[in-house]
Amino acid sequence: METDKTKASWHSGIAAVPRAVWALGLVSMFMDISSEMIHSLLPVFLVGTLGASVALVGVIEGVAEATASITKIFSGWLSDRLGKRKLLAVLGYGLGALSKPIFPLAVTPLEVFGARFADRIGKGVRGAPRDALVADLSPPSIRGAAFGVRQSLDTIGAFTGPLVAIALMLVFAGNIRAVFAWAVVPAIVAVLLLVFGVQEPRSHSDAHGAARPPIRWAEVRGIGPAFWGVVALGVVFTMARFSEAFLVLRAQDAGLPIALIPVVMVVMNVVYSLAAAPAGSLSDRIDRRLVLVAGLACLVLADLFLALGDGVASVLIGVALWGLHMGLTQGLLAALVVDTAPAHLRGTAFGLFNLASGVTMLAASTLAGALWSAYGYRATFLSGGLFAGLALLGLILFILRTKSDPRPI
Repeated sequence: METDKTKASWHSGIAAVPRAVWALGLVSMFMDISSEMIHSLLPVFLVGTLGASVALVGVIEGVAEATASITKIFSGWLSDRLGKRKLLAVLGYGLGALSKPIFPLAVTPLEVFGARFADRIGKGVRGAPRDALVADLSPPSIRGAAFGVRQSLDTIGAFTGPLVAIALMLVFAGNIRAVFAWAVVPAIVAVLLLVFGVQEPRSHSDAHGAARPPIRWAEVRGIGPAFWGVVALGVVFTMARFSEAFLVLRAQDAGLPIALIPVVMVVMNVVYSLAAAPAGSLSDRIDRRLVLVAGLACLVLADLFLALGDGVASVLIGVALWGLHMGLTQGLLAALVVDTAPAHLRGTAFGLFNLASGVTMLAASTLAGALWSAYGYRATFLSGGLFAGLALLGLILFILRTKSDPRPI
């Protein structure tokens, strides 16, 4: 009986999610299909076709992700200042779509770097306003369901993109440039769906035709220690991992045929999508930090399989554990941002959180690429496992010191 009630409550929560949030989820899904058609093959394209070193791949990926995160702080603040989140989201998705044709035409790593840079600026412009828009559109009673719907659709795109890439690689006999060219189509669909399928709610300030008052730095600093604790937690988690581009390169090194390389991202994102919603639900019923501990433990195991395992099977097990780590941690961290930030500063809060995580990702990916070039893949993944292990130990000690208060963050 209780199980039936729980299922009915879950279904009713999903059914109550506003149509505009579903549309935003579909926008994310189509853009992710486009992006993952490219990203699942890009490391191999850079190294095998354009002659880039693994160290350069690490720098490109690190700078790209850091750029997205740094941009988010400005777009998030601007969306709070103007109260026009959809406009910024359209600009961000539009820039991402415009960057896609550059990839099939690139003849040097520098051109790929430029395309990735533009694509990640687009991601940074759209990310924080889109997440804040989901919160604006959703009543607090179904906020978890709303974020879950958007994340689920986003992750469906993340594993559909590599599957499409595999099919096109077989159709075009391994022609990576042809796959990249077709990635333009879902990107255009995403932009059109956002323009015509999402209507932004009118705020009180919009109704009077006036801009919102400027956000002062003192106000941002005063968001509260709970939010800054979440930021610190995000930095610790990002220190323990690096770009998924290294998973792709590891699979190629283990002997996975080039036409099947996108399987790596399929495996990771399928596990990610299956784990994210149950992990979020579990974190509502138990100490959330225990879910984060489980996520870090999975990352340690993933790094060990990737560093010490032999053959494609071991690599795919490591990739699956990596996806499980993502499912246990990423949605929970986003929910913590919403929980600890004032409603009128949500865009800014997401920007600050992603800024801190992005700068850390730049350092982690650059170090991973340098270690791989100098000492091989084992050094990269063993160092990742060491960082994850230290983070895991620190989080466990923190829980033990604060066990009287199960949710200090």
